[in-house]
Amino acid sequence: MADILVVTWDGGGNVAPALGIATELQARGHTVRFAGHARQHESLTRAGFEVVPARHARPFSALDANSVPTMVKTFGDRGLGRDVMGALAERPADLVVVDCLLFGVMEALRESRTPYVVLEHLYDEYFRKGWMRGPMGIGMRAMRLKPDASLTAARATYVASLPSLDPAGAVARTGVEYVGPVVPFSPHIPADPAVLVSLSTFRFPKMQQCLQTVLDATAGLDARVVVTTGPVVDPASLRTAPNHEVHRFVPHAELMPRMSLVVGHGGHSTTMQALAHDLPLVVMPMHPMLDQPMVGKTVEAAGAGRLVPKKIDAAALRPVVEQLLADGPHRAAAARLGAEIRSMPGATNVADRIEALVRNGAAAPDRHGARP
Repeated sequence: MADILVVTWDGGGNVAPALGIATELQARGHTVRFAGHARQHESLTRAGFEVVPARHARPFSALDANSVPTMVKTFGDRGLGRDVMGALAERPADLVVVDCLLFGVMEALRESRTPYVVLEHLYDEYFRKGWMRGPMGIGMRAMRLKPDASLTAARATYVASLPSLDPAGAVARTGVEYVGPVVPFSPHIPADPAVLVSLSTFRFPKMQQCLQTVLDATAGLDARVVVTTGPVVDPASLRTAPNHEVHRFVPHAELMPRMSLVVGHGGHSTTMQALAHDLPLVVMPMHPMLDQPMVGKTVEAAGAGRLVPKKIDAAALRPVVEQLLADGPHRAAAARLGAEIRSMPGATNVADRIEALVRNGAAAPDRHGARP
């Protein structure tokens, strides 16, 4: 059995795929441990994993109002890289699985010739163009990191997304493999019409106002409306109607089998989980510089939902929700995408590939034929 180290950060939808893959590997008998931010220690330990102490990583919390410079410093953090290398010095791993945004960690792994694979938890199109060519990629280079070299040095890059939705899905890239979304799925449970509303666990500007807009738009709707606010917004701060249920947290895996529609922010993980359950979406992006607008555009182009602006008012939003809650071609489109996602079990696919890399206790040669 192999020893795997997974490196993540305190974000939102980036953590769930890493946990799903780690859980699959652990179920197969492999030893899996995590490295990340101090705030993640409790949740990762509660999930049943050993967690490397965050001794050098920059303090970071998804609950703070993090600026672009803060995010750049977090993704380029060499301190987290030192934590990873320290953990490997104490106990070597057969392979490191690293979040695609953590270039400070990748640099340490690349320079030490430690075998690693990269996990992309978003569209490759956004990652290669929007992220790598935008302020974040520029910031990595300003920190004298070499993101392109770090990606090339990885044994493989696994894109946990759906190639038919990702605009880059038809582009062949050396070492880049689409493995499918890593999302939980449970069969549909017949129930009355219901809407799930979730606008991220990460702190974005005006989240409370946006949630209130959705609540106002769905007040009196002939459907149960379940809102999960996450840790940022206090449920008690929102005005509700009798058809509303507002919770800080309920696992979406428990709710989605009973839902008819999802109103979300275009987070990749939530969107893929909704589609895996054949659910159409109303996508209201919370940040224009992230992948959320691209996700919303592709869902709308596929006929499985609607993209609406963050500034939409309740009067304009209500007919969109009513239309998508009803029967129509959007349900067939969502079901088609759902069938595709279920045919590509991401956690299983990644675990299979990792086992192939570490079989017999030896990491595969890198793309230049060298071993660490």
